[in-house]
Amino acid sequence: MKEKEFVNEEQELMGVDIEMPTVISQITKAEVDIQISTAKRWPRSLKKFRQDAMSMATTDVETASSCFYKLKRGRGADAKIIEGPSVRLAEIVANAWGNMRYGARVVNETEKEVTSQGVAHDLEKNVASTIEVSRRITTKDGTRFGDDMIMVTKNAASSIALRNAIFKTVPFTYVKQIYEQAKKVAVGNAKTIAERRQQMLDAFSKISVSKEQVLVYLEKTSVEEIGLTEVELMIGVFNAIKDGDTTIDQAFPSGKPATAAPKAKNDKKKDAIETTEPNIEFGTETK
Repeated sequence: MKEKEFVNEEQELMGVDIEMPTVISQITKAEVDIQISTAKRWPRSLKKFRQDAMSMATTDVETASSCFYKLKRGRGADAKIIEGPSVRLAEIVANAWGNMRYGARVVNETEKEVTSQGVAHDLEKNVASTIEVSRRITTKDGTRFGDDMIMVTKNAASSIALRNAIFKTVPFTYVKQIYEQAKKVAVGNAKTIAERRQQMLDAFSKISVSKEQVLVYLEKTSVEEIGLTEVELMIGVFNAIKDGDTTIDQAFPSGKPATAAPKAKNDKKKDAIETTEPNIEFGTETK
């Protein structure tokens, strides 16, 4: 594909009208042309990308903790884990990858949902991806959200769309090692387990999720039973809520502190938790 032809496609993804040339479209085309030429002259180094991304993702525990999400659907033997890289890791990867244009915007809003579009364009490889993500803006009884909550939902949809577009453009094989190392730094080890789990319990408390609710979610009867695997899940679901992949009500359906510890696992039917969060794995979304 010729560069000029690809620029036209990329402009369409960015929302530029190429049928009727305007000053803005001409400026955008010139910018893309220059950026593509620059990318060809100074190609990226995969070694430097890995070094830079790893350094940023594991700078400290707080940054590492923000690099992944993890959700549990169901309980006991029927539970399924959905996990992947977060919006924050996508930003780190895009920055370290270099020679890339990316962005997101809201492209549609109805009475019931908003749709955002994320775009990522690797200028060096001439590979571009555009992803659309829709989010509901009504409560379960059909009441439309207030203006502030609608804006929060729009921002969340745009962030997720951008994340998915970036990880459709940058091959995950280059990211996997960084992703796994970030999780290790975030979770810690046996020496830091008590500190990490208390930090996460405090974090959940700040968003009105009680210790009892967390224990029910983890299927544990006491804080002391929370191990490294559970700490990783706590960090992951907290990030999923913060990034907009799910909500507190979806992750903790009761909407109020639990009054009892989890029941025996042989009573699966009564204990089943129904959630409606999207099935997202490594930057893809299916409905």
